[in-house]
Amino acid sequence: MRNHLAYLKYILCHKWYVAIGCYKMGVPLWRAIVHDWTKFLPCEWSPYVHHFFNQDGTRRQVRDSTGAYDPNQQGESFQRAWLHHQKLKHHWQAWISLGDGGSLVPIEWPVVYVRELIADWYGAGMAISGSNDPTPWYEANKESLVLHDDTRYLIEQMLREYFPREMP
Repeated sequence: MRNHLAYLKYILCHKWYVAIGCYKMGVPLWRAIVHDWTKFLPCEWSPYVHHFFNQDGTRRQVRDSTGAYDPNQQGESFQRAWLHHQKLKHHWQAWISLGDGGSLVPIEWPVVYVRELIADWYGAGMAISGSNDPTPWYEANKESLVLHDDTRYLIEQMLREYFPREMP
């Protein structure tokens, strides 16, 4: 039960920070309210609880040093939950056209979902590590994100605009 409560606390904290990120990024409030709503569904809830939290409610170490993890290295129940969740339009995986031969073609995103994506990264950083700048996570993981060139440019432009970094 402690793991379920810990996960609920994390989700509510994440959603709170995503709402702040949405406000900062100019995303409509209703997008922040419905953000990650599928995490409350049974098909995602239990697999996510057991993947990210131990029985005693402590967080499992599932991420690498960049903050990423590979869902394809996890069990099938988590893979199904992950696949279900990645269909939400603020995830890059939702904007991939998968050809019958296995080819991947990234599709350009509407701006509102790019803004929500960055708010999601902000919310995850704040909820997981207290980091209020998603740029280091993006820089460490950008090569693994399959993105349309124009979408990648927009993400990078928005990160520079909303999360300016001091030059050494």
